[in-house]
Amino acid sequence: MLKIATWNVNSIRLRAEGVRQLVEEQAPDVICLQETKVANGSFPLSILHDAGYPHVSLNGQKMYNGVAIAARRPFQASTPRQWCERDDCRHMVATFEDGLEVHNFYIPAGGDVPDPEANPKFAHKLQFVDEITDWFGRRRGKKGNRLVLVGDLNIAPLETDVWSHKQLLKVVSHTPVEVEAMERMYRSHGWIDAVRTIVPPSEKLYSWWSYRSPDWSAADKGRRLDHIWVTPALQDSIRSAQVLRHMRGIAAPSDHAPVLAELDV
Repeated sequence: MLKIATWNVNSIRLRAEGVRQLVEEQAPDVICLQETKVANGSFPLSILHDAGYPHVSLNGQKMYNGVAIAARRPFQASTPRQWCERDDCRHMVATFEDGLEVHNFYIPAGGDVPDPEANPKFAHKLQFVDEITDWFGRRRGKKGNRLVLVGDLNIAPLETDVWSHKQLLKVVSHTPVEVEAMERMYRSHGWIDAVRTIVPPSEKLYSWWSYRSPDWSAADKGRRLDHIWVTPALQDSIRSAQVLRHMRGIAAPSDHAPVLAELDV
């Protein structure tokens, strides 16, 4: 069994205790982090090494963005390209000895205005998703394509992925143009939504709650922005998946909760 965790930590330096709690409670084999907000040379590796993850690869920058992959067993890491011709540390790949590829993404949030003409951040987000779609589309069809895609994708595609579909239709992360872009990305490689394989699409499910809500749990105005997808070759291997909602309520929390999936690989 392989247990994979993905978590937008919103600063690894602030989330040291949260990482330790995640490991103590769930003991994932692979941990993918987003928004680490630290340059590689300043990353506090001891947080992961002391927790039992000797194999760590980083793609970070000072104060912004940044992704990391940590594992209990060796892997080869690569950052395949600069998306949107920007070196902004939003993707990395871990390839394990058995050929399994784990892609860790942090897709741009897109700002506040859902108009690519008026908002360059939103245009960047849509371009980023389109480039991912094209890139995976060109790789589709390879025999034994065993890929896992995880991360903060910053889009909540289903009506049950947001607290109010009607009220969020014009809010960045759930607009029709973003949902359609994600659907194209989803189809590009025949992806399977591992979490929704276990938690039915009819059920409300969130992984992010704004810091602006003083009582986030009671208000429960969440969105499912964090995802774990697998290719069809791994569909039958999905054994469990969950959002660790309670970790949104830990001391010094991220605004995201970790998401886990267990695969029989």
